Amino acid sequence: MDTILGPLYIAVSWIIVQFHSFYSLIFDKNSGAAWGLSIVSLVVLIRICLIPLFVKQIKSTRNMQALQPKMKAIQERYKSDKQRQSEEMMKLYKETGTNPLSSCLPILAQSPFFISLYQVLSHIAQNKTVGVIDQPLLESAQKAHIFGAPLAAKFMDSAEKIQSLGASVVDVRVVTIIMIVLMSASQFYTQRQLMTKNVDLTVKTPFMQQQKMLMYVFPIMFAVFGINFPVGVLVYWLTTNVWTMGQQMFVIRRNPTPGSKAFEERQERLRAAGKLVEDPAAVEAKQAAEEARQNRQQPKRQSKSQRQTGGAAPAGGAQNRTRAGSASGAGQGAAKKQSLEKKDAQDGKEKGGASGSRTAKSGQRKGQQRPKHPSKK
Repeated sequence: MDTILGPLYIAVSWIIVQFHSFYSLIFDKNSGAAWGLSIVSLVVLIRICLIPLFVKQIKSTRNMQALQPKMKAIQERYKSDKQRQSEEMMKLYKETGTNPLSSCLPILAQSPFFISLYQVLSHIAQNKTVGVIDQPLLESAQKAHIFGAPLAAKFMDSAEKIQSLGASVVDVRVVTIIMIVLMSASQFYTQRQLMTKNVDLTVKTPFMQQQKMLMYVFPIMFAVFGINFPVGVLVYWLTTNVWTMGQQMFVIRRNPTPGSKAFEERQERLRAAGKLVEDPAAVEAKQAAEEARQNRQQPKRQSKSQRQTGGAAPAGGAQNRTRAGSASGAGQGAAKKQSLEKKDAQDGKEKGGASGSRTAKSGQRKGQQRPKHPSKK
């Protein structure tokens, strides 16, 4: 490892020494401020050099979000043919100019510098010269403390080793725990900001689930590995997390992802400042939708009995209608009864007339005597 990364050890140690020479003009050369600010300046220099990769990472991330529906369609279409699926994916990446590895470029580019700084600080803790750091600079770096913790000390170091660096176990562990918590919190906030503000919520893709998972995985990784990092490396990683958070806040505010919450907020700011020219048809449609929303009447609240009867009128009205219906029904029944009685009377009269006529006829026949036949006389 030392042989492969030897040139980087020289480069990283040389940059730190140059910044240390500058800050020694302001602070004590053996102070933690001079050496700590040298490490912070190293981070800033590296991150400035990585800005083009960061811009490429943003574009790649957005392209991957936009391609998720098409990628899912390809996976469903060729789920039984993995080779054809891979070919179609590569074809899609080529047509759209998207590189899936672009989102990892800043981290990959930082990794060699991170490893080199870790090895430089480890050599300082072991009292070994490294790169351009000679013996006088080595002794000066060993005397540097940040809030009582030596730059080369770790959370897991023994009490004897920490005492050899001129510090106490309590100071080292308190400082390292605080820095690890700040590292994890800054990483979590950065990832959460990306998920809540700079993601198009109208498109539900597996990429969003991956980002949500990373939001919880990365802080846990920092907390686990941070206890094995020297204080100087914790300074490096905390600085780069803060830089990433500020850089992302700037990008989200000035160039948010279309369809995201940050994009809507930016549109409102531009609209309020009069810098946004919108389509008149879109403005009219928006105003009509807003007026319709304001004029929409909310349904009246109903009681439980009304909901059970399907939203019927109040109980008093129902009772009045019931009484009116009963009265009308009773009136109809009385009229029907009268008509039936009248009909029966008419039928009785007809029957009586018919029987009377038959009786009269029989009486007449009885009163009349047939004349006798002349021969019987």
